[in-house]
Amino acid sequence: MEFHDGAEPKLWELQTLEGHNDRVWSVSWNPVTGSSGVPLVFASCSGDKTVRVWEQDGATLSWTCKEVLEETHTRTVRSCAWSPCGKMLATASFDATSAVWKYVGGDYECVATLEGHENEVKSVSWNASGSLLATCGRDKSVWIWESLPGNEFECVSVLQGHKQDVKMVRWHPNMDVLFSCSYDNTVKIWAEDGDDDWHCVQTLTEDNNGHSSTVWALAFNAEGDKMVTCSDDLTIKIWETDVKQMLSGGGYAPWNHVCTLSGYHDRTIFSVHWSSDGFIATGAADDAIRLFAEGSNGLDDGASLKMVMRKDKAHEMDVNSVQWSPGESRILASASDDGTIKLWKLEN
Repeated sequence: MEFHDGAEPKLWELQTLEGHNDRVWSVSWNPVTGSSGVPLVFASCSGDKTVRVWEQDGATLSWTCKEVLEETHTRTVRSCAWSPCGKMLATASFDATSAVWKYVGGDYECVATLEGHENEVKSVSWNASGSLLATCGRDKSVWIWESLPGNEFECVSVLQGHKQDVKMVRWHPNMDVLFSCSYDNTVKIWAEDGDDDWHCVQTLTEDNNGHSSTVWALAFNAEGDKMVTCSDDLTIKIWETDVKQMLSGGGYAPWNHVCTLSGYHDRTIFSVHWSSDGFIATGAADDAIRLFAEGSNGLDDGASLKMVMRKDKAHEMDVNSVQWSPGESRILASASDDGTIKLWKLEN
């Protein structure tokens, strides 16, 4: 989405959702909702050990909690992610397990519990086909699980390489390439070598224009040729690759640094997400949300990315997660240490 000077976007607060009784760590939108008459649905997870499923009413457009998933995890639920088909929800918990939930007969049932990490599991992510699930944790490892018939999940690889706590795993939107970011200040990129062996094909470090402190999150643009990372070093960084080379079988194409944006948050940037129409949202420990978009000054070096909206005091406390809704609705969900989720409408 090209941003042209004068047409400043605005974020309008639609609703504040209460229900969790501890900090809300993460939100995840169900990817098959929000179009063709299917109401938008998202999940939220919290330090209160529960996951909540929220749905928008088609008539009133207000949001209500449809289900509370509880009594499975015994500690904080740190991350949640819907499968691409929208029928399964994976959760990652500080109790050292991940769980997979399925919507069966009008209820969500826990159909699988994944055990193996030594301690806190920090993040969970499905690949584009839903055949693979990745988890990561404080034990410095990344696990790849294969989804098998009968709600079975088999660990196919344990990836060692990070020197510290792994904060997030994310699959590339178009390829089975996995990205992990860590307290060791790096982003690692993992790929399969053809013999079912996964290995690290690239590490983004401070030496190659990477971050100088913990990397908390990453996200991709719709085309998958650009990535954004955010960090405790108070910067967001844009990276790009030749995705066509990889999709056409031309081998791995490395990710290269495009630009660094700094000075927009004054405390740790915990979350970043790229909308389908080109807006990057960030959420941070300064309680604020920022939006960035490509400017129209014609620069080729990526420096045309500019902040187009600032929302100070978006929450009463740290903003832990920002996530754009699927489809055309342009709704941003934000989750906070203040125990609430807020829904915002982007208009410009």
